[in-house]
Amino acid sequence: MKAVIVEDEEFASKRLAQMVTELAPEISVVSVLSSVEEGKKWFSNNSYPDLVFLDIQLNDGYGFDILDDLEDHPPVIFTTAYNEFAIRGFKYNGVDYLLKPIVKADLKKALEKFRKNVTQNGQVTGENLEHLKQLFHKEYKHRFMVKVGNMFKSFNVEDIAYFKSHEGLIYLYTHNSQAYPIEYTIDQLENILNPIHFFRINRKFMVSVKSVVEIHSYFNSRLLLKLLPKEEEQIIVSRERTTNFKRWLDM
Repeated sequence: MKAVIVEDEEFASKRLAQMVTELAPEISVVSVLSSVEEGKKWFSNNSYPDLVFLDIQLNDGYGFDILDDLEDHPPVIFTTAYNEFAIRGFKYNGVDYLLKPIVKADLKKALEKFRKNVTQNGQVTGENLEHLKQLFHKEYKHRFMVKVGNMFKSFNVEDIAYFKSHEGLIYLYTHNSQAYPIEYTIDQLENILNPIHFFRINRKFMVSVKSVVEIHSYFNSRLLLKLLPKEEEQIIVSRERTTNFKRWLDM
């Protein structure tokens, strides 16, 4: 079987090709492409491979732009440096994504999924592809309007350190220690804030990456955080969110 890698980082493409060779010797990487323009040209002049490893965000556009020019296309394994919360829920039959830097164990699972579906319809349907595009082109909230006495004040998300749930209300905390109640739930904030910059650590707190100043190990495989502005109560990353929190900080 033949595979093509579309990746604009040379080291990443070489490493991926090497891992594919080690894990799936039956798959030959026939070409490594580094841009949307190069990808469009290659696919217009060559027969389709059996599998494509496609970086979602390239230097000259999105990997989707290559697929848009094709009437049909082979199975695709997407690769991305985006935090996995930006694409949570995207796990369609015959399709997978790998979070960069790619871990060999994750690649192995993706290849096993590809092999399982190789005799089935492993292609991305138009509906599924549109869903993935929307996730990456999604517009996140830039400002919050809050009421201060009889006046209203607007805060850019860059000014916000974290959000806290307290006694049935959600409070917005700025980096200079101001706190204001807002009419959102934590669940709503998780959907409207850019997951690159904000992370929900537990049921009560959603923090910005700029607010985290110290991280300590805590019992039961949890993490204890120190935030700025300082919080009097202990800030604990729940056990089920600890692994993803570490990945989020390591982006």
